[in-house]
Amino acid sequence: MPNNYRIAKVSSLLKKEITFILQNDLENHLLKSNFIHISKIDLKGDLQFCKIYITSNAEEETRKEIIDNLNLAKNFIRHTLGQRIEMRRVPEITFKDDIVLEKGLSVLKLLEELKNKNQEHDSKI
Repeated sequence: MPNNYRIAKVSSLLKKEITFILQNDLENHLLKSNFIHISKIDLKGDLQFCKIYITSNAEEETRKEIIDNLNLAKNFIRHTLGQRIEMRRVPEITFKDDIVLEKGLSVLKLLEELKNKNQEHDSKI
């Protein structure tokens, strides 16, 4: 059974270091010109695989391009992590687009529209 405390500590360390690498070590125009945030790290119990969920304020097409660029640079990121943190084995990294925030905002927008329609309907009565 995996140690949840250990996974949480390693996830926190990975998030901190990967954020630092994205800000300082990668020379990519898309990454420098757009706000990028690591929203979640899904680390497997055996610490071998890691999914990193990214949110950005960019348009959907640009976000896909950012994720593609990050996945192309994942070997460099993993190598740099290996130099910075002391782990027996640095996990395999995969970057994913985190659309949870976007879905939440669309639900809030729909609720606001329903509220406005309800108020219009009530004012007509």
